[in-house]
Amino acid sequence: MHILTQLHTLNVNLNSSPLKKMNTNPSKNTATLLITCPDSKGIVAAIAEFLYQHNANILHADQHQDAENNLFLMRVEWDLAGFSLATNDFEAHFAAIAQRFNMQWQLNLSQKPLRVAIMVSQYDHCLADLLHRHKNGELACDIPLIISNHRDTEALAKFYGVDFHYIAVTKDNKAAAEAAQFALFDQYQIDLIVLARYMQILSPNFVARYPKQIINIHHSFLPAFIGAKPYHRAFERGVKLIGATAHYVTEVLDEGPIIEQDIDRISHRDQVEDLIQKGRDLERVVLSKAVRWHIENRILLYANKTVIFD
Repeated sequence: MHILTQLHTLNVNLNSSPLKKMNTNPSKNTATLLITCPDSKGIVAAIAEFLYQHNANILHADQHQDAENNLFLMRVEWDLAGFSLATNDFEAHFAAIAQRFNMQWQLNLSQKPLRVAIMVSQYDHCLADLLHRHKNGELACDIPLIISNHRDTEALAKFYGVDFHYIAVTKDNKAAAEAAQFALFDQYQIDLIVLARYMQILSPNFVARYPKQIINIHHSFLPAFIGAKPYHRAFERGVKLIGATAHYVTEVLDEGPIIEQDIDRISHRDQVEDLIQKGRDLERVVLSKAVRWHIENRILLYANKTVIFD
């Protein structure tokens, strides 16, 4: 696999806006480093020695080698208490190791949680689940914004104290509607966009504007039954298993890197309505896992695949 030339992304979101902010775990003060590079000897030793030299207490470390693509992927998280290197200086000090191993890397801080926008249409089950988990502290992020092309979920957003913006979308105003959405993402300083059953196809411009920053829940076990009404087509096909898939959004419909999937067994007694109900239970769980793994910096992407670190 062709490896991009050295890329340094210091992903430290300052969140200086006076907008709604809530650190769901204020006691946690850690840094997480994600690394992708060509596989070679000495990578783990070099990283461990670098962190040791700066008095880091490593809490979690996980790695994966892809022999076919000659790739090494790693996630390491450490406690910032006692860490002797200021995070603003991390890039300059880590540069020598990154250059030596031709690394792509990013650094994330738990004290600067991601800001998440949720987009939804009329079905509210995934939205309600995400908001409930966030309120209970399961999702360590800020959720300041909900955007919908219907008003059905406005009361739910108000109940959880999240700003709700209704933006109608038609085939004639799609570009203008997306421009209004972009303005809101900028205003609220959004880092991640979650499509919680948002029943609109995003334009190529939308997808290109937020690469690897859009997570969608699709109500089938991809790659089966892409597109609209997958439960109806599953029923017509007489399948014995249905599923749900959370994936990153790319320009090709429902073919982005898969983050999480789950399935449930059905029988000849189940009608379309039964498939839909069982599917909604799957959708909630699958989407919440995908969002949690993303905001906890447990995902690395390559070759239209994902590696999910424990």
